Amino acid sequence: MTGRDGLSAAELRRYARHVILPEVGEAGQLRLKAGRVLLVGAGGLGSPAALYLAAAGVGTLGIVDDDIVDESNLQRQILHGTSTVGLGKLVSAEARVHDLNPHVVVEPFPTRLTAANAREIISAFDVVVDGSDNFPTRYLVNDACVLEGKPDVYGAILKFEGQVSVFGAKGGPCYRCLFRDPPPPELVPSCEEAGVIGVIPGIIGTLQALEVVKLLTGIGTPLAGRLLILDGLSTRFRELTLQRDPQCPVCGTHPTVTELIDYEAFCGETAGATTERDGYEITPGELATRLVDGARPVLIDVREAWEWQIGSIDGSLHIPLGELPAHVEGLDKTQPVVAYCHHGARSLAAARILWGAGFTDVRSLRGGIDAWAREVDEEVGTY
Repeated sequence: MTGRDGLSAAELRRYARHVILPEVGEAGQLRLKAGRVLLVGAGGLGSPAALYLAAAGVGTLGIVDDDIVDESNLQRQILHGTSTVGLGKLVSAEARVHDLNPHVVVEPFPTRLTAANAREIISAFDVVVDGSDNFPTRYLVNDACVLEGKPDVYGAILKFEGQVSVFGAKGGPCYRCLFRDPPPPELVPSCEEAGVIGVIPGIIGTLQALEVVKLLTGIGTPLAGRLLILDGLSTRFRELTLQRDPQCPVCGTHPTVTELIDYEAFCGETAGATTERDGYEITPGELATRLVDGARPVLIDVREAWEWQIGSIDGSLHIPLGELPAHVEGLDKTQPVVAYCHHGARSLAAARILWGAGFTDVRSLRGGIDAWAREVDEEVGTY
């Protein structure tokens, strides 16, 4: 053993490649050991971040996630494996982290991060890694971090692209300085809707881990005030310089957001958030009732062919969204129509196309076939 305030012999052996670096040394490794890092999500971004932070010797990793491991996760969520499919992601993550480095303490939070609990959870950590995949959580994490004075290591991925930055650092911009208002939810597909090549979250999540190591040890230049953008198809990085916005409602000179708000409503993702969206949508329960009562609408599945092959609602027509305009004239405009996709984004676009073409009764299935499988027919294949 070394001195009481130093690293043990076992730790010195484990972290030797860190300690030998003049920029890190034993003092830097001790700062990592004392560090408390919160991971929001144990998915595509949280997986590589958790693995590299655990391997680096960060003393405490908090992980917020209430999901279970699904087979479709394994293409990119390398924290989990085939043996943990069906288990809670926190169970899987904690076992993997402890196997990688038993010196790391894992503090699991088997819940969703919400406006009711975010500040209390975040206040207990030094740095937050945002591995979320939706806008309400990104705005929630940003606002809570600014209010609690914690740096927010941001990452985002889609298809072959990724972004990473550090928001909320002292004097630097926050997420709202870059994105003051969220986009309409139906216009921005999720990774589940649009896909993502599995390596991209690995790269971005690893970069997030690097930023955390720099923040905890005080070495290098963090990405505060800079947005790093990866184009995976061309393997090119570009960087945007960001400025703190004095008019920012959260970190500006005269902030107007001083408490956490309803972020799903802010991002237009709650039922009733916009009257236009309500007018377009039908719930799985409502559709099931219409099918049983005999007032059967024409069901149009606007997903891609490979999704259709996994499973569909009985009696559906298959017309991918990109092909829908070419099929409009072949459909009866007087018949009620319900369009559906995986989660509801593409079918909302389809409903607008059909309304614009003169159809008189068109709805989008809220939550898509994924919600249908959960709420109505669990035998329907989904992913």
